[in-house]
Amino acid sequence: MTPLIVGLLLFLGAHSVSVVADAWRNAMVERLGEGAWKGVYSLVSAAGLGLIVYGYSVARGSPAVLYVPPPGLRHLSFLVMLPVFPLLLAAYLPGRIKSATRHPMLLATLLWGVAHLLVNGMAADVALFGGVALWALFDLLSFTRRTPRPLQTAPAGPFNDVFAVVGGLVTYAVILMWAHRALIGVSPLG
Repeated sequence: MTPLIVGLLLFLGAHSVSVVADAWRNAMVERLGEGAWKGVYSLVSAAGLGLIVYGYSVARGSPAVLYVPPPGLRHLSFLVMLPVFPLLLAAYLPGRIKSATRHPMLLATLLWGVAHLLVNGMAADVALFGGVALWALFDLLSFTRRTPRPLQTAPAGPFNDVFAVVGGLVTYAVILMWAHRALIGVSPLG
């Protein structure tokens, strides 16, 4: 489980620099240059993600049960996951959804973590999904005291919300019916 924890610390730590040390981050960008900063940030994030994938797969081989979720929570998990992919797309397709949620990607990440905690009670699951959900909540709450960095998005348009919802629901269906099993090795449908 150590690689999973180290990976989470690297990945979420890199993604938290603006939250906990925005002035330091800006000074480093000034000193190193935008490209070099993004390079270091990307390397640390990639190393963290690699350790998360490796650590999670190893930890699943020797599971430690923390809790056994009731079977009925599976349906609630499907419901909590429903807005996740539309929210992810809305982050890049500015419209009313993005305006209303302010940071739809973080909200999607929080919902993703909570949905997975509802149906997974192993120690590695709690570390991964709980860690990511807590990070997303912390980052969302930090928006009250900081200005978000601009995100490269599609131009604002009257149909962006439609594209986000339809595209997100299609993506969710593909993941639910096929991709989750193909990529993760577990079918959410049982």
